[in-house]
Amino acid sequence: MLKPVYSCSIDILKKSLKVLALFMLFMSIVRVYLYLHHSIKSAPFSELFAALFLGARLDLSILGYIFAPILLFVIFINIFRSGGIIVKSYRIVKIYLMVILTAASILIFADIAYFSYFYDHITITVFGVIDDDTSALLKIAKDNYNLPLIALGLIAYFALLYFTIAKIFKNPNCTEKKYSFGFKFATLFAALVLNFLAIRGTLSTFPITKNIPDISTDKLVNSLPKNGVLAFADAFKEYKRSKEGKYDLIAISGYKGHIQDAFKLYLQKDKIDSNLTKNLIQTTPKNEYLEKHPMHVVVIMGESFGLPITKYQSKNFNILGALEKHFKEDTLFTNFISASNGTIVSLEPLLLNITARPSSTPLAQSRYLNRSFKTSAAFVFKQKGYETSFVYGGDLSWRNVGKFFSRQGFDNVYGKVAIAKALNIDLKKSSHTWGIFDEFAHQFVFQKLKNAKKPQFIFLLTTNNHPPYTVPKWYKNRPLKISKELKKHLIGDIDLIKQRLKDYAYSLDQMGIFLDKLKNSPLKNRTVVAITADNNTIEGNMHYDNFYDESKKIPFFLYMPDGIKRKYNTKTPGSHKDIFPTLYNLVLSNAKYTAIGHDLGNNALWHCGFNDAGVIMSKDGGFEKGHPKTAAQKECDKLYSATLAVEGYLLKEEMKK
Repeated sequence: MLKPVYSCSIDILKKSLKVLALFMLFMSIVRVYLYLHHSIKSAPFSELFAALFLGARLDLSILGYIFAPILLFVIFINIFRSGGIIVKSYRIVKIYLMVILTAASILIFADIAYFSYFYDHITITVFGVIDDDTSALLKIAKDNYNLPLIALGLIAYFALLYFTIAKIFKNPNCTEKKYSFGFKFATLFAALVLNFLAIRGTLSTFPITKNIPDISTDKLVNSLPKNGVLAFADAFKEYKRSKEGKYDLIAISGYKGHIQDAFKLYLQKDKIDSNLTKNLIQTTPKNEYLEKHPMHVVVIMGESFGLPITKYQSKNFNILGALEKHFKEDTLFTNFISASNGTIVSLEPLLLNITARPSSTPLAQSRYLNRSFKTSAAFVFKQKGYETSFVYGGDLSWRNVGKFFSRQGFDNVYGKVAIAKALNIDLKKSSHTWGIFDEFAHQFVFQKLKNAKKPQFIFLLTTNNHPPYTVPKWYKNRPLKISKELKKHLIGDIDLIKQRLKDYAYSLDQMGIFLDKLKNSPLKNRTVVAITADNNTIEGNMHYDNFYDESKKIPFFLYMPDGIKRKYNTKTPGSHKDIFPTLYNLVLSNAKYTAIGHDLGNNALWHCGFNDAGVIMSKDGGFEKGHPKTAAQKECDKLYSATLAVEGYLLKEEMKK
């Protein structure tokens, strides 16, 4: 005998809603876990409740999408009165929920892992994993996490998930009661309307997922509502848009149709040349001393060298090592932030004299891969007679850096194999998971300077201070005793953090040793050294008293020989875009360059630092884009949008060539 279609349909919907309600509870538990695991100071209850309530509404929207196919399937059965299929429907819906909730669970767990490292939900950066060294990533996971315990936890979770769904759908509950056509239509139509409202989450113009409002001044509280599924969906949209070439930086910045206004604001001029790109061409002052005594220029980008941890520097917590005295003796900009929060997405803008494009794929993983950018720093130095070298302590195949930067004006592109060969050392014994130990990369640079026959521009990207945080066996760390004050600001596995700090200290110490060696040699009078970082990824293990003011801070250090020493206001805010314009005006005479950035020594200009995650640094401190508080921050907020629009125009012009 066939089961009553409508009655069984309602039972299927009820059982589905029960499963989804339990999953919604799980999503809320994850949200509470993130708060408890990453917070140090308690948020006001009203803010926390508002975050959890908003999160529940967002979860409901996601679950509404999951429920919609079930509802449409049930409506289809009732329209065609498919009594024969109603028995099979329980199994179909059960399998559907198992599959879709498995996928959702994987995204949520991935988001938890991502949040623990980047202190943020999944972003477009996650797609960079595809381009990373897979074996290295697996080794990091093996060395840093208890994989058997995690595997057991996941097996237990999914077993519980499948058992719960199977149990709920085990006994169909269909009644023989007769219902009128009008009643059936009304209930199913009402279910459809309620499902639509659940997906939208609001009666306002835009669905709730399109505009998630801030709740607090605490970044963690503001991050709580978003879930891993929604975060991944947003990241995928951005990734797809960027890959398809539909990424329009001018439109995103709000300057579509009036790009001239962006140029005026960026250039801080009322009158500009009608040839817009011509406005971006700058010329350094003529300097006879530099023409007679050209300087070697070394720029070191230290892996994950965030500045905030260095404020705890002491005899008992010697994180800086040999670098400490150089930080005190030379020039260190302290209101400086990274262009982005990943290595490649900071590396490219720095060397190409642009700022990082928000929500976009790296240039080396895009249609720009085979392009030569005339804005590249290497071209500027090359035109002034320099030999140019890109040095990376890892594999040149990583993120296409070897291929990409060989097209950007570098005469030489060296990876770990070339470094080991030049130093005549055993590569296996001298390397960690991601590349050669930093000390050898610095030795290679010093050797190249010492043997140089012409002025050198050398860029070095180091690899230490990266998971799994491996320090050479022969290296003895200085004291790294964690104070009570520092411990209050640390989050996560303390043993893993201690290992990380050892690698951190090793990397910084090697920079200091390199500077010691250089300053005690004839090179001291003819070499400029700049040190910066790609990002401050230790932020995932730290809580900051002021997130926007501290979390993205990195150093911009300058060693200048006496003959060209220049005094800077080291409180001037800036970011990666400003490094090479500053260096050009310091070391090059009568050199033309195009850059999305300014010389930090030019006090006539308004200076701001930009990070593509929406963190902006002003002279009044850091703040979130769109939320300026002071007059200086409002200027920087406007300047960021204008800068991105100008960059968008510049890149479009590059594509035309």
